[in-house]
Amino acid sequence: MPRRGLNARQAETVERLLEAGEEELAERGTDTLTIRGVASRAGVSAATAYTYFSSRNHLFAELFHRKVLLDHPVEITGSTARERVSAVTTHLAEVLADRPHLAAAANHALLGSDPDVERLRIVIGVELVDRFRVALGDDARPDLLDALTMALSGVLLQTGMGLIAYGDLADRLDAIMATVLRGNT
Repeated sequence: MPRRGLNARQAETVERLLEAGEEELAERGTDTLTIRGVASRAGVSAATAYTYFSSRNHLFAELFHRKVLLDHPVEITGSTARERVSAVTTHLAEVLADRPHLAAAANHALLGSDPDVERLRIVIGVELVDRFRVALGDDARPDLLDALTMALSGVLLQTGMGLIAYGDLADRLDAIMATVLRGNT
């Protein structure tokens, strides 16, 4: 949650803001979305929206965390570490291909210095590392986890920059992860 200790009414307000935020983002893009517009769409005041999201970047980071990672848990399958890592990256690529506006917003937001974004950047990073750790199983060495997460971050950044199409993301990630894993598992 954006803030700890929300009661049921507050949690519902946050959900409405997140839904409105995703709709606004899909329609307007990162450059023209405003918290005021999101609040209006959610049927709350701008002041209320700012109670839960300190900035657009905070909203973008929370949307990525919730709508890409938490709402779409990965089923890690496969008999080899490479197959299981591929399951993680393919799943992420498919979710992002369906919601490129969330990936674009996250690229924008996660590079910022907003303290609320910094907190979410750590949470998102831990979630991704944990997915790789589970996929690698006994082969989850710190250096290998670092290489996988660095490769994933680079690919996501290049996709956000428009250098890799979201439709090509799964294949590109699979090839890169196979290269990183070659000889390491």
